[in-house]
Amino acid sequence: MMIEKHINTTIQVFDSISELPDDIQSLMQNAVEARDRAYAPYSKFKVGAALVLENGSIVKGSNQENASYPSGLCAERTAIYAAGANYPNQKIKAIAITATSEKHDVLEPIAPCGACRQAIAEYEQKQDQPIHIYFTGTSGKVIHVKALLDILPLAFDNKFL
Repeated sequence: MMIEKHINTTIQVFDSISELPDDIQSLMQNAVEARDRAYAPYSKFKVGAALVLENGSIVKGSNQENASYPSGLCAERTAIYAAGANYPNQKIKAIAITATSEKHDVLEPIAPCGACRQAIAEYEQKQDQPIHIYFTGTSGKVIHVKALLDILPLAFDNKFL
């Protein structure tokens, strides 16, 4: 017998960065600084990510493009993997993500791509604790989710292996 189930999620929407708690505003400013250092000569689409660890350390990442497109890496994964390599025993509490384009205004929040969602899911599972995710465009609204599963329900993880 077929059963239909509904998957619900909750997001928080802030009108601007200035509405965020002070510590998250600071984290978002770190993401903006990382975004400004992105290497995006092909897409002209720059993304910055900053995450805060349980010890208070901030780890930044920006997208790094390559003429061989699959060889590039997104900002979120750059930051997450740097944290994993340099702070292997620290849990990630939150990540802030911001994007801009040299071609047009980015006024809508830009969510992590599928590959980055999967990487965040891996670290949530590894640390057995959700990661708060905040994302925005160049300016405007900011979306906050309390865990990756809020934007990637039915995530693939190691229990399937």
